[in-house]
Formats: sequence, C-alpha cells, structure tokens
Amino acid sequence: MFFFEMHANQSPAPVTTTGFCQDAGHIQSDYVIVIHPGSSTLRIGRATDTHPAAIPHVIARRHKQPGQTYSCDKWLLRDGLNKPESNEQRQNGLKMVDQAIWSKKMSNGTRRIPAVPEQARAYNKQMRPAILDHDSGVKWTNTSHNEEHFVGEEALFVNPADRYDIHYPIRRGQLNIHGGPGGSVTAVLTDLEVIWSHVIQKFLEIQLKDLKYYRCILLIPDIYNRQHVKEMVNMILMKIGFSGVIVHQESVCAVYGSGLTSACVVDVGDQKTSICCVEDGISHRNTRLCLAYGGADVTRCFFWLMQRAGFPYRECQLTNTLDCLLLQQLKETYTHLDQDICGLQDHEFQVRHPDSPALLYQMRLGDEKLQAPMALFYPATFGIVGQKMTHLQHRSQGDPEDPHDEHYLLATQSKQDQSSKASADRKGMPKPSMYDDVRSQGMDPERGHMMESELGPSQADGMGHSNDGEETSASLFSRKTMVSQFEGKALGLDKAILHSIDCCTSDDTKKKMYSSILVIGGGLMFHKAQPFLQHRILNKMPPSFRRMVENVEVITRPKDMDPRVIVWKGGAVLSCLDTTQELWIYQREWQRFGVRMLRERAAFVW
Repeated sequence: MFFFEMHANQSPAPVTTTGFCQDAGHIQSDYVIVIHPGSSTLRIGRATDTHPAAIPHVIARRHKQPGQTYSCDKWLLRDGLNKPESNEQRQNGLKMVDQAIWSKKMSNGTRRIPAVPEQARAYNKQMRPAILDHDSGVKWTNTSHNEEHFVGEEALFVNPADRYDIHYPIRRGQLNIHGGPGGSVTAVLTDLEVIWSHVIQKFLEIQLKDLKYYRCILLIPDIYNRQHVKEMVNMILMKIGFSGVIVHQESVCAVYGSGLTSACVVDVGDQKTSICCVEDGISHRNTRLCLAYGGADVTRCFFWLMQRAGFPYRECQLTNTLDCLLLQQLKETYTHLDQDICGLQDHEFQVRHPDSPALLYQMRLGDEKLQAPMALFYPATFGIVGQKMTHLQHRSQGDPEDPHDEHYLLATQSKQDQSSKASADRKGMPKPSMYDDVRSQGMDPERGHMMESELGPSQADGMGHSNDGEETSASLFSRKTMVSQFEGKALGLDKAILHSIDCCTSDDTKKKMYSSILVIGGGLMFHKAQPFLQHRILNKMPPSFRRMVENVEVITRPKDMDPRVIVWKGGAVLSCLDTTQELWIYQREWQRFGVRMLRERAAFVW
C-alpha cells in the first residue's frame, strides 16, 4: 500500500486579487503551487510545504458504453519485449553483468564467488505459501456509486472486473499519446486536468474557484515536447484556472533544490533516465540525453531473474497491477549494488490481495538482487528490441501560433542575405554567406538558436564559433556525427554520464561536472549505489581528466534529502528568488499571445 504525507492547510493571509503580498513585490509562497508530474508519481504542494504530496499519477475512468472492452495502460510491460531476439539480447546482457560481478574483488580483496540460480531454484520450487490470515485486510475501491473516475491509489485498487479503464497520462516523461483507448492528446490532457484538480482539492484543500488567487510552477523534463508543454500551460491557465505560471526544467530545479551551483544531473525515474549538465542555472543543451529506461525496467528484470530462480509466487503476472506493486516493493526491499553481499540468502514476503487470504512466502535468492540494478549499466539485459533507447534535444518544428520563432529568424536572415547578394552582384562586391549573417546575430546556424541567451556570453565565446566558416562547419559536423552515433543506442548509465560531460564546451566545465554528479529520482536508491557509480565513473573517465580532477564526487542524498523530492524542492526555492518575478506568464497574456509568451518568458531557450 502507499502512504501519503499530508500537510495542514495554512490559514490564508489577506492578499490582493493578484495574489501578491500587500507589503512587497513578491508573491506569497503560500499562494504558489509547485507541480512536478512524473511518469509514475505526481508530486504537488505549496511552495511553503516541507514535503509535497506524492500520489500515483494514474486515473481509472468508468466505461461510457456497456460491453466496452477493458483497457489498462502498461506499467512494467512495454513494447519490444517479445521479439524473437529479445531473449538472446537479455542473456547476452546478463553475461556482461556476470562478467562485471566476477571481475571486481570484494572490499577484503577476495574474488566474489557467483551464486548459481540452480541452487536457489531447487529450494524455491518446493516452497508453498503459508496462510497468515483468511482475510488479507486489503479491499477493492468501492465503485458502487458509479463515480466517473478514481485518482491515485484508489485507481490502482479498482477491481478489473468493474467497468473502468486505467490510464497513466505520462509515460517516459512525455504525454502518453498512443493509438488505443484514451490515447489522444485531448483525452490525455483531460486525464491530467482531472487528476491535478482532484489532488489540489483533496490533498491541498484548495477549492478550484480560489485558484484565481494562486500561481503554479510547472516542472518539465529537459528534453521536452514543445507542443505538449504548450498544451499543459494552456490547461493550467485556461482550464484549471491558475492566475499565472512559470515553466522550468527539472535539471535546473534539481540544482536549486540541492543547494549546488553546478552539477551533472542524473535523474533516474521510473520510466526514463535524464542526464544534463547544469552550470550556473543554465542547462547546456548539447549535454542533454534521455534514456528510455528506468526503475520499472529494473523491477521487470528482477522479476525475470527471480522466475529463473524458481520464484515461489507462481501466479504473479506483469499484467496485474497489484502484482506489479508487489514486485516494486520486493525490488526496493532486496536489490542492492553491494559487491560484498554474496552467496544465497533466505527471504520472506507477504502477498495481500483483495478477496484472498494473506499469504506468507519463503524464497532463497543469490546474485539476482545485484544483477537486476546492474542492468542499468548493461541495458541489453532488459531485452528491449526495436525501440529507440536514447533521445536528444532536436530543433523545434515551429508553431503556427508563434510567427516570430527561430524559423522566422532564419528565414528573415535568408531574405536579407539574398537581397544583399543581389546588391553585391550589381556592385561586383564579394557575397556574404548566410553563416556570417546568422553568426552576426549570435546564432548557431545548425540549431537556429540564440547562443548567448542559452549559454551566456562566456560559454558562447568558448564554443569556438569564430567568423571562420570552415571551423563552424567542422564543429557542426562533429556534433552531428556524435548525435547519429549515440541516438537510438541503449547506452549504459555510466557511459551516458561520461558522454554528457564530454559534450560540455570547455575543460573547466567538464572538471566542474566530474566533481559534482548529482543523482536524483527514485530509480537508483539501492544500497551502495553511490560508491558503485563513483567507481565506474572513475574507471571509465578519460585519463587526461583523471589527472586534472582532484575528486570525482557522486552525490545521491544532498543535505540528506530524499532524492525523489529534490526537483520539487528546487521549484519551491525558485518561487522565492528575485529573478523569478519576471518569468511569470499571466492568464490574460496567454489568452492574447499564446505560445509566444513561452518564448518571451521561459528561463531557457524555448
């Protein structure tokens, strides 16, 4: 079962109709709601709350027509697992994992002796559950009043026999758009609106009609879909009814939340892993990577390994939501990255499902508990075939509602260029290149983005974009080669971190990043994860940097904080900064100018 942290509603102080303090230019933090929408968990709360409320980001919707087929979005299952080569890939990945386990000595200097699955299987095969109680004490959600929908934990405990569909509106950090029931953009946004509105009323105890006095900080992934962000902002201002919104990137907020100034932010979530280098509050675009795997893939991998070792709960199914919750709990309880734990150990766990007795199982496990989390470093072990596993930030496709976007700027430059060429032809003067023209505007001709506004003047200077067209073209070519080399490949977590840091523009920045690798999210909260990752980074970093960097530091719990709430905390910190006040997008401005406000007000290059 889930346990949520509830916070007493603070008594509202008198505010003006815009929600500002009477005696200051700052908005009161009581009247700022920070929303961090994750793939599996929604974190939401006032900027003044110690912790956000954490709710499963899921909705159950009642069938509109009788006889409608049951539809349930996948949680631990995903596309690409049942291809003919999936099992072969999984076995190859596992061989690499076992080789890595065997090759590393324990802290006392002795070699690790691998535990053979057959030894555990013989024991587990003969185990039968003991009945603890004839009533598990767990109940299905009561649907007798025919409610339109249920949200969060109530949605997870809706009986599949009842006429409800289960939807997760966000998968792998993006809106969960798909061809099945409830997979249209409109349906997904409606689900988000219902979930967020319900949580604001139930957990924050704020009536929707009062949201005109509140503002919202929306935290988005570093590699974001512009259309999705635009639609979410529209929903926040025009549908839910907040008076203003700030949109900011997760990695920058993670740095704010952890009290650092610069870091290579590694966000291991349930569905995806994001990596990005942040320097002085700026997320470096070239360093952004999104890996299409996370904690849910480790859970599924652990289940497969336990099955190989004769997992005694034989009825367990990845299509059953309650079994998935149990597997998540087993992963969080037993898996680790401690090379010193070896040999077979006995464990026990309980299965408590509605309308069933409470059962106690005994099981014996060996290296499965170490192999599963190591799959993050050898992602072939997940057995995912034919899926794009690495995503990078691409240029905007443009938006018809934003006539002055980067495409307009490039087109304008192109027209100016053509007219100057024509006049040069008439006068017999040398023809300026478009690259010169674009560079004169401080733009990167490949990306069509204002470089200095993204990197700051000092970093832009360090990029080597001089007026020498050949040099610029060469640097663009090398970046394109790097992109094509990595895009789509399933990079291991350590290699992805090294690649992200290597994309920084100067050695000084790279040194900063090696000295501050910040790991956040809930997907790497394994015992001894910090020294394990630190050791792998040290072993694989370029020798030149090994000499230059005094201390490679992996930070997994800054200020002893829960790594799952650091991004949300950063959003709360953001609301108090002086520089934040000019980032607000107001409802009336959005009505008039729409998506252009994001280009004008976003704290990052839109």
